[in-house]
Amino acid sequence: MINCVVDLIMVSNCNMKNDSFFELMQQMVTLFRERHQFRTAETYTTTMNSFRRFLEGHDIPFRSVTPELVENYETWLLKKGLSRNSTSFYMRILRAVFNHAVDLGHVPISEPFRHVYTGVDKTRKRAIPLSVIRRMKALDLESRPDLAFSRDMFLFSFFTRGMSFVDMAYLRPGNISQGCLSYVRKKTGQLLRIHWEDCMQEIVDRYPAGDAGYLLPIITDPGRDDRNQYRNVLFHVNAGLAEISRMLHLDPPITTYVARHSWATAAYSQNVPVSIISEALGHDSERTTRIYLASVSNSRVDRANSMIIKKLL
Repeated sequence: MINCVVDLIMVSNCNMKNDSFFELMQQMVTLFRERHQFRTAETYTTTMNSFRRFLEGHDIPFRSVTPELVENYETWLLKKGLSRNSTSFYMRILRAVFNHAVDLGHVPISEPFRHVYTGVDKTRKRAIPLSVIRRMKALDLESRPDLAFSRDMFLFSFFTRGMSFVDMAYLRPGNISQGCLSYVRKKTGQLLRIHWEDCMQEIVDRYPAGDAGYLLPIITDPGRDDRNQYRNVLFHVNAGLAEISRMLHLDPPITTYVARHSWATAAYSQNVPVSIISEALGHDSERTTRIYLASVSNSRVDRANSMIIKKLL
């Protein structure tokens, strides 16, 4: 997404009061919010705040964004314990802002980011095997309803082919029809359909829908900001999963996203073709797979999911 920011946004040159890096960045954040690209707006805001702290609160003109300054910022981030992938993410956002300033004519073409890392390192696999998920499912958490809820949200994600937490948060009872769960993935806009299994219904039955009208009790107060509610519940669910991880002696601790990796790994271990796994997860960035495979029968995906669930249960 970062690489195509210049193509996606139009910040008017006449709105710029002065040669201000942060003013342009704030305008971009505002436009992202207006377009409901809230996650992108949040990451730009986080990067802007970090860069501002590095500059001790001072603004900076575009011409002062030099290779030396950018390298010093990268070193500052690394000393704070950030990984190379995290520093790279900040650098790519700042580079997108700088490149947009070039497009607007605020600064001549240059490459101040050429000496810092802007790639993506391969990360350690985050999947856990079915044997661990069985142990998690078998835990007696009757006295800890908070942990039971965290576990159920993890299992619901796993049962629904690694559904992301944000998509779970916005599910409504109307998404279930004729034995099928249908939803549009927020990240890609892709329509996904999943055969509704008994184990999914059991989790839903444990948590009756509230006044907000959603399927799961993640967004529960219609009078408050939906996104803040979702993020708050996600924080507490992941905190619960961290405690469950300690109970199961898992290191590193699991998060909701591990369910997605785990489903994909489990499917692959059952000899499900990568093309079907890609379709099941709603990936649209795997261009080679998309070109090779125009469409996959949804019944094949559902059979793969049923097979995985049966193996677990």
